[in-house]
Amino acid sequence: MSRNTHAFDLARYLDARTATVNRALDRFLPKAAAKPATIHRAMRYSLFAGGKRMRPALVLAAAEACDGNVPNALPAACAVECIHTYSLIHDDLPSMDNDDFRRGKPTSHKVFGEGIAILAGDALLTQAFEILVQAKPTARYPHHTLVLELARASGSLQLIAGQVADLESEDKATSLPQLRYIHERKTSALLCCSARLGGMTANCTPTQLRALTSFGYHIGLAFQVIDDILDVTQTSEKLGKTAGKDVAAQKATYPSIVGLEKSRKIAAQLTAKAFAALQPFKRKAAALQALAHHLLHRDN
Repeated sequence: MSRNTHAFDLARYLDARTATVNRALDRFLPKAAAKPATIHRAMRYSLFAGGKRMRPALVLAAAEACDGNVPNALPAACAVECIHTYSLIHDDLPSMDNDDFRRGKPTSHKVFGEGIAILAGDALLTQAFEILVQAKPTARYPHHTLVLELARASGSLQLIAGQVADLESEDKATSLPQLRYIHERKTSALLCCSARLGGMTANCTPTQLRALTSFGYHIGLAFQVIDDILDVTQTSEKLGKTAGKDVAAQKATYPSIVGLEKSRKIAAQLTAKAFAALQPFKRKAAALQALAHHLLHRDN
């Protein structure tokens, strides 16, 4: 672990970036009173429910590592957060993961009903691309490249593929390769996309983009492995969502397949690979290193 990781004030960085992203999201989204007000209230309810904004932070930190700036990366950061929030709204539905709490608050369908929750997710998915096209194109990455990046990460071969495979794995024996497939798509795809989009908004070089891809992929897998661990080891109050849901639903997780200790080792190995990918950026990767360190050490 580099000294820069420990010296970097991540709490201050996240507070500042979260405030910036929240202000931008408030500008980009229709006002809560805009007709039909119910859908706009529902969109905002989930989007401003107190999330950590880790994906937008990755977008902004990746841009900075490539000598970019926050204003140019903000549309991409906000678009990624809209995709993430839409996926959570749909994941929590009774027909999917059937969760009553998210980020310590009642889930969208518990507040607005299932129909509005589905539509709020649909609207945030659509809103993401309207926001993304407001990013300034660069010499290497025109608008259509940015849109294609987000569309692929959130489509039927990645994010949605992961959710489909997750649903189909319930009550079935799941192999470790199949579980990795789920995690690669359900979680890692959007985190990897976040790092890549950040670099693209800064007109990163092909070498830098490869490094960010490796970083995002490995940190995304580590993040989900740790999520599996926390579902077993932490309380609902601490998680901000219902604990033990994976065990109750007999869903395959890393701890259920390889055990807790090996799961922790796998998470550490994945994060080590993510750190290694950042070496070409040297000190400019301080924020990305600190974010990776934070994701690995979440009370596990």
